[in-house]
Amino acid sequence: MLDRHHRTPGVLRLSLTARCNLACPYCCPDDRDPPELLTLAERRQLVETAAGLGFSSLRLTGGEPLLYAPLEELISSLQPLKGGEAGRHGNRGPDGQLREIALTSNGALLTAERARALRQAGLDRITLSLDGTDGASVARMAGLTSTAPPAEADAARGERLLQRVLEAIEHARAAGFDPARGELKLNAVIARGRNDDQLIPLAALARQRGVELRLIEFMDVGNRNGWDPQQVLSAAEMVRRIGAHWPLQPVGRPAQGTASRWRYLDSPGSSTGAAPLHVAVVASISAPFCGDCNRLRITSDGVAYTCLFASYGSDLKPWLRPIAAAAPDAAGLRAAIAALWQQRQDRYSEERMEAVGPAAGRATPAEMAYLGG
Repeated sequence: MLDRHHRTPGVLRLSLTARCNLACPYCCPDDRDPPELLTLAERRQLVETAAGLGFSSLRLTGGEPLLYAPLEELISSLQPLKGGEAGRHGNRGPDGQLREIALTSNGALLTAERARALRQAGLDRITLSLDGTDGASVARMAGLTSTAPPAEADAARGERLLQRVLEAIEHARAAGFDPARGELKLNAVIARGRNDDQLIPLAALARQRGVELRLIEFMDVGNRNGWDPQQVLSAAEMVRRIGAHWPLQPVGRPAQGTASRWRYLDSPGSSTGAAPLHVAVVASISAPFCGDCNRLRITSDGVAYTCLFASYGSDLKPWLRPIAAAAPDAAGLRAAIAALWQQRQDRYSEERMEAVGPAAGRATPAEMAYLGG
């Protein structure tokens, strides 16, 4: 099954909620869910149908997915769709099977008990987010600042969040998510003038904790975050700055991946044969990778988007909740998703590079909080 640019399906990003316990300014989430939130059974039907069409990797997102109460039940219910060890660790699972289930979280709600429950339910990978290493920067990037509070109050709020995320990293590790196997990573959005002074401290923190840091360019997703191209710190500049502190060797971007990886030459694995430590950059703005993008996004109320930067989506609820039937129309849902993918021609980030400013004719884009980032 190919889209109009001959791209195959691969990753299904399923948003579980539009709500979040933080208010990061690059995302600007909602404080309530849409009125027609999907049920657990409907989410499972979506995943099963998508897996049958070749989507072998599932990423559970939000909002903040840990706010979705039946999260572990959903993950557990999807285990029969997995293709066993051979499928899970290959480049793609057998037809109709999942290779992996991953989760992206801000980490603030990840207790030791929750991390163990997620692992026991069958979660394969978890990526946590942290955009600073001191209280003031964490508060600023998480939207924890009040209208006019004393600066020390903001810093205290940020420091508490920072400690929770650092604890979450260790909770995940203790639950069995092994950073050396790529099962635990750390995300950071870097914006010039906002938190680019945190780039080196974040890299140092990730090195100290032994986790891969994924640095993400500030993106023009949605219309709430006040995106300005002048605020984009390019991936190349991030690598240059980090490379000035620690020697790096390029590893490259895997096919259909989002991140270009660099190996720290001074990490223990470089000489001992153990897994070396990496840093990665996601260059959606400065070096887009639309050419082999394999992602389909579905919002928490069942609207499918074929691009993170899309202006409109396709509602799948008519097949999940057919008016004249008591059960989902599985065949109709499969046909709808297949047709959506085969008609897909999105390449917004490349078009942005080819034009001056945003791509011509782009309508009001959907918000990141709906699309799962």
